[in-house]
Amino acid sequence: MRQLPPEPEIEHLVTAGTFELDGGSWEVENNVWIIANEDEAVVIDPAHDPVAIADVLGERQVLAIICTHAHNDHVNAAPELAAITGAPIYLHPEDLPLWKQAHPDDTPDEELTDGQRIVVGGLYLHIRHTPGHTPGGVSVYVPALGAVFTGDTLFQGGPGATGRSFSDFPTIIRSIETRLFDLPGETVVHTGHGPTTTIGEERPHLGEWVARGY
Repeated sequence: MRQLPPEPEIEHLVTAGTFELDGGSWEVENNVWIIANEDEAVVIDPAHDPVAIADVLGERQVLAIICTHAHNDHVNAAPELAAITGAPIYLHPEDLPLWKQAHPDDTPDEELTDGQRIVVGGLYLHIRHTPGHTPGGVSVYVPALGAVFTGDTLFQGGPGATGRSFSDFPTIIRSIETRLFDLPGETVVHTGHGPTTTIGEERPHLGEWVARGY
């Protein structure tokens, strides 16, 4: 009897570089997430260092490169990683103007849509449109792993920043309340920067964030 490959697990690396928007530049560290088994992989938010990401992937087939949003620090390694791995780049179309700021001569291969499902190693990755930090921001919910990958929509301690162009505070709050806080409390939140948290840890603080505008 043929033995099936193990179910995918979550792999993680941190890369460093710059975030640039509205004429400013900031040094940042980004979480790069990989959902993979020994044969297949999906990369979420290819930041800064395509060679380091490719080294972690090894010889596995990369089925998709998913960008939770198109700020340059989340997509700057995407075209080169796609060239290395042969994987298609997925982005929500409402973030194409931001993508073009980072990659004026490149275009993502596939559009992300709310409710879309992407399969890796037999697991379903559910795409949830969670705008606010950017118009086309998405989160990736993986029920089988009890995990959601929120990009810069939700962090430990609050929502993502909305003080720059293409962002809106009421929109991000609505996204968090209706598209993330409806998930089970034990769901682990894997963020675009910094530590993980859970839906249950963050849900009680929504009113505080609204009251202080953060």
